[in-house]
Amino acid sequence: MSQKSSAPSVRVPAEKPIRDIRRATRKHHFAEDKIRIVLEGLRGEESIATLCRREAIAERLYYAWSKEFLEAGKRRLAGDTWACP
Repeated sequence: MSQKSSAPSVRVPAEKPIRDIRRATRKHHFAEDKIRIVLEGLRGEESIATLCRREAIAERLYYAWSKEFLEAGKRRLAGDTWACP
């Protein structure tokens, strides 16, 4: 009679493959697109919610880009030309 090996199998938590898929399929935005979107939001011609819906981005992402954009401008105007946060 042969016996099967009873070595424990290694199980991957269900969250890890899902996280990997989301990371691999995440949309990457070019700097020019981020600037265009932030400037459109600053113009105020339409609501941020409408802008984000049209551009298919989360409002939280828009506000993060907006904050980075304004901070970079503030640093540049203060004479700091090295753009490291």
